Amino acid sequence: MSYHGTDRTRKLHRKSDDWYVLHVKPRHEKHVSTVLRMKGMEELLPLYSETRRWSDRVQRVDLPVFPCYVFCRLKTSAGRAEVLRLASVRSIIGFGGSPVPVEATEINMIRTIVQSGLPTKPWPGLSRGQRVRVVGGPLTGCEGVVERHRGAHRLIVAVSLLQRSIAVEIDADWAVPLDTRGRNGNSLAGPTRWIC
Repeated sequence: MSYHGTDRTRKLHRKSDDWYVLHVKPRHEKHVSTVLRMKGMEELLPLYSETRRWSDRVQRVDLPVFPCYVFCRLKTSAGRAEVLRLASVRSIIGFGGSPVPVEATEINMIRTIVQSGLPTKPWPGLSRGQRVRVVGGPLTGCEGVVERHRGAHRLIVAVSLLQRSIAVEIDADWAVPLDTRGRNGNSLAGPTRWIC
């Protein structure tokens, strides 16, 4: 498979160790993640825990936050070709037949959320709400949109390329609103800190 494109496309992919999104077969995310790790490739598969009930048992299971997708750092076009040879990988997400890297800031925020150990879950689409920067707690430095859901405050971090999001519960004291230019505003402390 060839990834040659226009000059503009080549400029987008000049960096040799970008993160890409692999589209994989349903319920093959963990397998692909394991195979990539065994091949020495850097991968990221965000998981969340959910209680599942069957007729004979109740069990906690770890499920992918982004079903059918695995993130992978690919250093060369040969690495992309090697990944595409895996039976469970359908494609590398991109536009016009060329793979497009994920924003490094989005990968860093997802990693921070996963490593925090805080409760996470998939979140539908890109949310509207107040944009904030986390300035305290284990998610310091992350930016996203704040939403209130069932009495809890959640930071929603979007993966633009997938048009999907991940939600993580946060303490209201950890975040400050961003102004329209992306700069920190006043603390969210006080009775009007969340407008949801």
